[in-house]
Amino acid sequence: QVQLVESGGGLVQAGDSLRLSCTASGGTSSRSVRGWFRQAPGKEREFVAAITSSIIITTYSDSVKGRFTISRDNAKNTVYLQMTSLKPEDTAVYYCAASALWSVREGTYDYWGQGTQVTVSS
Repeated sequence: QVQLVESGGGLVQAGDSLRLSCTASGGTSSRSVRGWFRQAPGKEREFVAAITSSIIITTYSDSVKGRFTISRDNAKNTVYLQMTSLKPEDTAVYYCAASALWSVREGTYDYWGQGTQVTVSS
């Protein structure tokens, strides 16, 4: 059982930066891929970024590429999402998730955090 806890959300203005954290506990070795997803009001949850563990590979959605950076500190079992040049359309609940497989598909991730709200005002 993997437990994921996100933190770092908040209310910021357009153009600001914010860093989200996701700390894992439990059987983390079996779920080494970490992903960030987000869900805006009235919309489906969408993929944002993902990162592997041992050989660091990252991928991003087109909407955040060049503005967001995913990274991890394996010693702390923590994954980060550094968000820069934030836009109002980035407003959403951001979820951290864990998977045994490398994927951008939501269905591949079987452990989820509770989510953290990010609100970007114009």
